[in-house]
Amino acid sequence: MTDSMVIMGVAGCGKSSLAAAIARDHGLDLLEGDERHSEASLAKMQGGIPLTDADREGWLATLAGELAARPQGLVVTCSALRRAYRDRLRQAAPGLRFVFLDIGLDAARARVAARPGHFFAAGMVDSQFATLEPPLGEPGVLRVDATEPIDTLRAQVAAWLHTETAR
Repeated sequence: MTDSMVIMGVAGCGKSSLAAAIARDHGLDLLEGDERHSEASLAKMQGGIPLTDADREGWLATLAGELAARPQGLVVTCSALRRAYRDRLRQAAPGLRFVFLDIGLDAARARVAARPGHFFAAGMVDSQFATLEPPLGEPGVLRVDATEPIDTLRAQVAAWLHTETAR
């Protein structure tokens, strides 16, 4: 069983903020998934072109490799929009947990638009929602409301991890 987890959701949900706090709280390394995208994928996203499954293949392989190489635990930010992406990551780290930051379309658009200079074009939020297969009902998933304060989210994750560890 791994102590690793993926903080997931669409752009603007707060993955980076929550992941940094969780990694700090639990003494785990943090891997920003966006930093592992290829230059070609970054250029596409900057240009407002959504990534395809083929574009994400190498990126997911890289993230899976990082998870497999750190059985002691790792916190990863990754949109993990489709079940197939999550299953790919689960294969690399059996017992991998996911924290799904659930957010509405309007709130996500507003957050992304408020990030000047970020590589992710605000107009692409809609494509993420179109791709999203919510992980509800999948094993090892905690759904949280992304609009809650970070301290509330941290407490929810800590309580969930305590409950999961006690099983």
